[in-house]
Amino acid sequence: MRRTFFTMTIGVLVCFLLSISLSGQQTTSPSSQASLYLQRSYFQLVGNISIADVTLTGSVRRIAGSDDETGSAIFKALSSGAARADLSLSSGPRSELQSLSAASGTPTGNWSGPDGIAHPIAFQNLLSEPAWFFPAFAISRRLAVGYVATNVGIESIDGNSVDHISVCQSSSLPTSVGIPSIQHLTQVEFFLDPATLLPLAISFNTHPDDNVLLDIPVEIRFSDYKVINGVQVPFHIQKFFNGSLSLDVQVQNVVINSGLSASEFTIQ
Repeated sequence: MRRTFFTMTIGVLVCFLLSISLSGQQTTSPSSQASLYLQRSYFQLVGNISIADVTLTGSVRRIAGSDDETGSAIFKALSSGAARADLSLSSGPRSELQSLSAASGTPTGNWSGPDGIAHPIAFQNLLSEPAWFFPAFAISRRLAVGYVATNVGIESIDGNSVDHISVCQSSSLPTSVGIPSIQHLTQVEFFLDPATLLPLAISFNTHPDDNVLLDIPVEIRFSDYKVINGVQVPFHIQKFFNGSLSLDVQVQNVVINSGLSASEFTIQ
């Protein structure tokens, strides 16, 4: 099975990094320290296990305005960055799919509601995190070359202390008035448990299709971690949209490295 450079080397690298004492890290830059912290978090999630794909299935509650319905959900993701969410609800099916264009390598995606009609996801909303439901992939993608991490400091979520690490994609492109920078559009916040280093939440911004300047906060909270085939997986996932709960997922089954085909993430 094909592996990325990162997944082939992360186990050896992180084991080495974990052997470094805190006192020996004081000469590193703040960005390097933040990246090391994310590497340790990734190691706590997967250890030396190489993950190519994951499938989560479970029950889901969806809240959107006056709509409040329940059903089942299937979430799938590849380490390459492709992901999809398929919900079966009382009002009908809902799906969201994100992948990379085979021709250009740029992100692309679509969503559909009960009518089954596919709608393109605006480009500005494809730059955060497609596999938002699986923190191991969310972190691994940001340990690749081209991302910059910043240690924001200790904060609190629901009364729990968390270490806040902010990550964005680096860019040398000049900024223009009225156009958000690549750094802003790709920025994702990670909130780690100081004791276990497991992610308790991640957050990023989404935007209206016709207004890239308007930030709408999205927060994903993780809890009830369980070890599946050596991998730490959150069995309770909540998605908040603009401060309000929009999805509440109870994971019931996890399959890792089932050999998902890239065709399952093809944008029609």
